[in-house]
Amino acid sequence: MANPVMRSHGLIWLSFIIALILQTTPWPGELEHFRPSWVLLVTFYWVMALPNRVNVGTALILGLLWDLIVGSTLGVRGLMMSLVIYFVAWNFQMLRNMSLWMQAALLTIATLAAKILEFLAEYLLSNVTFDPNVMWAGLLNFLLWPWLFLLLRRVRRKLAIK
Repeated sequence: MANPVMRSHGLIWLSFIIALILQTTPWPGELEHFRPSWVLLVTFYWVMALPNRVNVGTALILGLLWDLIVGSTLGVRGLMMSLVIYFVAWNFQMLRNMSLWMQAALLTIATLAAKILEFLAEYLLSNVTFDPNVMWAGLLNFLLWPWLFLLLRRVRRKLAIK
C-alpha cells in the first residue's frame, strides 16, 4: 500500500487537476462571464482544511499552471492566487469557525479582489480594458461554495486525507 502522506498529496492534486480542467472548459459566449473560479474555490477549501499541506506555494504553482494552460502572461494568475490565498492561510482558523454562508461571502470578496488583481497585473503588462461583467463570477462562487465545501469535506473524510 502506498505511503498515506503520498496518497493524500496525490488526492489533493487530483482535485486541483479537476479544478483546472473545469476552469478551462469552454462555456457559451454569453455565459462566459459567469464562469466560477474553480481553482480558487478548491484552493480556498484545501488551505482552510489542511494549511500544513496546501499553502501559498501551492497557490503560486497552481496559478502558474493556470497561466500556462490558458496561455496568458506567465505569473499573472500565480501572483493573484498567492496574494489571495495568503490572506486565507493567515486567517484559516477564523474562517473555519464561520458559517458556510459567511465563508461564501468572504470568498466572494476574495474572488472580486482576485479579478481586480488579475486585471491590474495584465494592465501593467499589456493593453487591456476592464470588463465589469467578470464580477458575476463572484456571485456564482457565492452560490457554489457551500456545495463544494460539503463535497470536498465528504471526500476528505471518506478517503482519510490528513
